[in-house]
Amino acid sequence: QVQVVESGGGLVQAGGSLRLSCAASGTTSSINIIGWYRQAPGKQRELVATLSSGGSTYYADSVKGRFTISRDNAKNTVYLQMHSLKPEDTAVYYCQVQVAPWAYWGQGTQVTVSS
Repeated sequence: QVQVVESGGGLVQAGGSLRLSCAASGTTSSINIIGWYRQAPGKQRELVATLSSGGSTYYADSVKGRFTISRDNAKNTVYLQMHSLKPEDTAVYYCQVQVAPWAYWGQGTQVTVSS
């Protein structure tokens, strides 16, 4: 079992920055991939970025060059640093932790970018 808690969301003006945190607890030694997803009102949940246990990263085209995913192993925490935020980045951001074959989700954190 893995427990996932996101934090760091909020309201920011366009062009601003936020850092989201994803804290994992439980059987964290078996984590394969941690990913950030987001879901805007009326839209499907979409993948934003992932970080594998080996350090490989993936970014959606819409956030490349603006978002960075990183981790602090000592804190069992993964971060999503977001710069140059746009109104279209407004969504609930979710962290998913994969411990094959299961996936665990957090409750989400709201990010609102005003124009």
